[in-house]
Amino acid sequence: MEQQTLFGAREDTAPLAARLRPRTLDEIVGQQHLLGPGKILRRLIESDRISSMIFWGPPGVGKTTLARVIAHHTRASFIDFSAVTSGIKEIRTVMQQAEENARFGERTIVFVDEIHRFNKAQQDAFLPFVEKGSIILIGATTENPSFEVNGALLSRCKVFVLQSLTEEDLLALLRRAVTDPRGFGSTEVSIADDLLEAIAAFANGDARTALSTLEMAVLNGESDGQRVTVTRETVEQCTSRRSLLYDKAGEEHYNLISALHKSMRNSDPDAAVYWLARMLESGEDPLYIARRVTRFASEDVGLADPRALELAVAAFQACHLIGMPECSVHLTQAVVYLSLAPKSNALYLAYERAKKDALTQLAEPVPLVIRNAPTRLMQELDYGKGYQYAHDTAEKLTNMQCLPDSLLDREYYRPTDQGVEGRFKTRLGQIKAWKAAHAPRDPEEPEDPSRR
Repeated sequence: MEQQTLFGAREDTAPLAARLRPRTLDEIVGQQHLLGPGKILRRLIESDRISSMIFWGPPGVGKTTLARVIAHHTRASFIDFSAVTSGIKEIRTVMQQAEENARFGERTIVFVDEIHRFNKAQQDAFLPFVEKGSIILIGATTENPSFEVNGALLSRCKVFVLQSLTEEDLLALLRRAVTDPRGFGSTEVSIADDLLEAIAAFANGDARTALSTLEMAVLNGESDGQRVTVTRETVEQCTSRRSLLYDKAGEEHYNLISALHKSMRNSDPDAAVYWLARMLESGEDPLYIARRVTRFASEDVGLADPRALELAVAAFQACHLIGMPECSVHLTQAVVYLSLAPKSNALYLAYERAKKDALTQLAEPVPLVIRNAPTRLMQELDYGKGYQYAHDTAEKLTNMQCLPDSLLDREYYRPTDQGVEGRFKTRLGQIKAWKAAHAPRDPEEPEDPSRR
């Protein structure tokens, strides 16, 4: 029988990413907010005091690696479990084994990769054993656990958020791969630093992608029998790039998104689609672009075209569901629509005006009339006294004061005449006119005949 390593594959035939998988905390790149000196996760692993937890982060940032490091450090029985290939029957078998271990005083750590792929019934099968302490559950997921993990199970797990690796992290990893005996250390590999930087940028925070790309480049490099030379052309082919010009400081990344945003704001769909294509073909995360497009829909279009936000959110969902390259057309649809839509920044300005007051007048009390009064004491203190329910009136309007006295005359939202927002402006004017005509009158003030 062929011998397997602790990490599941023969080292001489395994892919580079598997061969270089860190075995100790010190070999892990990135995640210093969790694994730096004195950080909580590092202390838990080093002291072997692991509790149930969820590792949440994008692909290739070290979720499974952390589980393997825990397996290497812990004195507990460690069971590796895949949500892709396992069902209820397999879960029950593992739980029986864990119960047996518990009877002999042995802890069992169950690692579930891609836990978000389990349905509710499968996740529920773990719950009683986590509650009893029969197992310590470690789940790994690329999806938001708030939506993908059952609330009861999630409440019993500590969530650790893993971040995308920086280009510096990936560059350190690639350099190690070239010199480490587990990588290409036994082969003399010649590859320029700028090409390693290009691979790091191409990987977009994913260590697995970075190492796989480097491996492809080295295996296709030019060999003279003693040395393998990786050329720029080889790296271009491995990354499907025509140009490998990257700004290590990340300036070009922000230049491109700025160009897209300002082209849409200037109602130039041709320029907007060009900058969109530049970003996508450079390997930019489509979800990042979709988030910026969604922001634009409210910041620069707003109520001038309320459908803009619907379309932007739909494009974001499409990117999330199908990814690249298919989602490029959905982003194009959103970008062109937003470029051609009427523009208004009234919502953005409204919030900025309100934020300024909110930050400088933090102690303004909520008017009694719009406070809730769930207890008798609150009722005795006049909470909610005089509240008017707008739906009980013919106009669906009341003259009730909702702002603190010190802010009574503030106008934060000032609609424009652009697109549909012109209708909102008219409606807001009608509301303000009605409220002015029906404003509460000071008993000592002479009655205005025009208000009769």
